[in-house]
Amino acid sequence: MGVNSGTDALWLVFLALGVKPGDEIITTANTFFATAEGIWIAGAKAVFVDCDPRTSNIDPAKIEAAITPRTKGIVPVHLYGLSADMKAVSEVARKHRLFVVEDNAQAVDGRGPDWRQGQLSDAVCMSFIIQKNLGTFGDGGAVVTNREDIDAAVRRLRNHGSTVRSVHSMGYNSRLDDLHAAVLGVKLKHITRWTDRRREIAARYTRGLQGTSLKLPYEPSGYRHVYHLYVVETPRRDALEKFLLAQGVDVKLHYPIAIHQQEGYPWGQLADPKPQVPNCERNAAECLSLPMFPELTDDEVDYTIQKCVEWDRQAR
Repeated sequence: MGVNSGTDALWLVFLALGVKPGDEIITTANTFFATAEGIWIAGAKAVFVDCDPRTSNIDPAKIEAAITPRTKGIVPVHLYGLSADMKAVSEVARKHRLFVVEDNAQAVDGRGPDWRQGQLSDAVCMSFIIQKNLGTFGDGGAVVTNREDIDAAVRRLRNHGSTVRSVHSMGYNSRLDDLHAAVLGVKLKHITRWTDRRREIAARYTRGLQGTSLKLPYEPSGYRHVYHLYVVETPRRDALEKFLLAQGVDVKLHYPIAIHQQEGYPWGQLADPKPQVPNCERNAAECLSLPMFPELTDDEVDYTIQKCVEWDRQAR
């Protein structure tokens, strides 16, 4: 189902699942703000658990300790294009009868070793802003689900509470525009080829940066990492960023301030004031995204590698 944005996809699904004020939903703090924002829009408490230091995705081993009688669900984020460990997450969820909603804003076309996105969850929420691997020329999102109740509720909620013309209930205005849907329909035919090129670029980066002090992306065996972003980590992130920008390399930061460390947190919303998430905080403090898009040439990738190696030698 097309909706207005990935953010709307999240909170519309939460409403469809019956989330109420005071309920709790578990996720991670080293993600884009919208993950927690969707939880708060639905009136729930965002409960942050730490990430796995290798993948930067939610650490399934940390989830169970955060579950309380108010916990209703888990939102694993497929950060940077690497799917979270959905098998482990779903096992915890089934044990405690919790829903699982995948935040798949960054990992379309990704998968695990013996499962695909959506196979082990109640719904998958997607974002189609232009920067994404599958992006349109503006805002857009989608909900993917096999549950008829979620499907029916989101279709109603996104359209002013209506499924029949001139008959309404309480709802919202969150449809995917036809023009954006048309763009996505054309681009979807190319997503596998574009992902394969991203993986080629990532492999070239990894070969060229081996032996440096930079922490490189980790891809567990059997996973298909789609490399929405190629993120390296270093305690001297700010110095590396400044150096590369001066050399004409367009690096970015995703995401340099963990949600709970941002000014004003939690903005009057329900959340733990000081969650214990040291791996999330380290990831936020050290992450740097190198250029990554299918149209990059090998020469451009090699130039970025050359400059990273040059900086690393000077920094030692």
